[in-house]
Amino acid sequence: MEREKKIIKTSVLGITVNVILVVFKIIVGFIANSIAIILDGINNLTDVISSTVTIIGTKLANKAPDKEHPYGHGRIEYLAALIVSEIVLIAGLIAIKESIEKIINPAEMNYSIVSMVIIFVAVTAKLFLGSFVKKIGRSVNSQSLIASGEDAFMDAVLSFTTLISAILSYIWGLNIEGFLGIVISIFIIKSAVGMLKETVSIMIGSRADKEITDKIKEKVCSYSEVQGAYDLTLHNYGPSKTIATVHIQVRDDMRADEIHILTRQISMDIFNEYGIVLTIGIYAANDKGVYKDIKEYLVGIVSEYKHLKQIHGFYVDEKNSNIYFDLIIDFDSKDQEGIRNEIINKLEQKYPKYKFNVILDADFSD
Repeated sequence: MEREKKIIKTSVLGITVNVILVVFKIIVGFIANSIAIILDGINNLTDVISSTVTIIGTKLANKAPDKEHPYGHGRIEYLAALIVSEIVLIAGLIAIKESIEKIINPAEMNYSIVSMVIIFVAVTAKLFLGSFVKKIGRSVNSQSLIASGEDAFMDAVLSFTTLISAILSYIWGLNIEGFLGIVISIFIIKSAVGMLKETVSIMIGSRADKEITDKIKEKVCSYSEVQGAYDLTLHNYGPSKTIATVHIQVRDDMRADEIHILTRQISMDIFNEYGIVLTIGIYAANDKGVYKDIKEYLVGIVSEYKHLKQIHGFYVDEKNSNIYFDLIIDFDSKDQEGIRNEIINKLEQKYPKYKFNVILDADFSD
């Protein structure tokens, strides 16, 4: 609830500032007959719409889980960010059209000291607004707010170029409105494409942040019973809800009750520290003693393949003559199955007594 309040409060502030800027810029734009200032004002209007979408998206995203959506509605925030990006993109495309028309049919400029002062005030206001909104967006992990803050910051830069145009027109009578409008439009479109790309990447499922995965693994491995942490995956169901899975390696002689206490403690500590719901799987380890030579031979084979990043989960089931382990091969490899089969063949030639059960794990996190 605290996160939601911060997002809505920040968005309302953005709406208020942008409404004021829209009114002043459009009035000044018509008085000065400046397409650049009018487009700047329209761009601020899209910011008002964007902030409104952010508020609606945040409200919907905080709906409680239900039977149809047991993981909650948090991903609606990403849809909101997507809509914000599309609004900015449309504004940029319209701006290019208007700017080209202005180049073909230029109009006489009529700037005044008052209009230039208003533009300067707008630049300052957007700089402070953009910095503030981005800061809050990062603190609450809101993609929509970050996008709005980035857009506001870009608006400040573009408004500054409009100010330069106004000064050139006022002092020397130079009319570069249409060309400046195209520059503004290109920046708007570039900003929109960047926001779209980042949001879509999150929605598709981007790679987990190495900093957080390293911290989680370090925490998990800090328990004396844990010999290693593998296969860590993070599933994002919104900025404030992450579900994770990990496999830990423990001694093969640990009792079920000991494993139960250990995994519960780890899950609770991870949730309390990072707010992440962690499910833990178990690898039993017996790669010492009589099976040490097999493991060392396997490690030697693996070192021959540059795309092979890791082996783990090694276990010998002597009763059924099975040996299990997992391979992680990086995404640059074009023949992961081929590498897996080659390794199995080499092991079977060396140890024909055993059947090798090898799983190809994906390189989900560092």
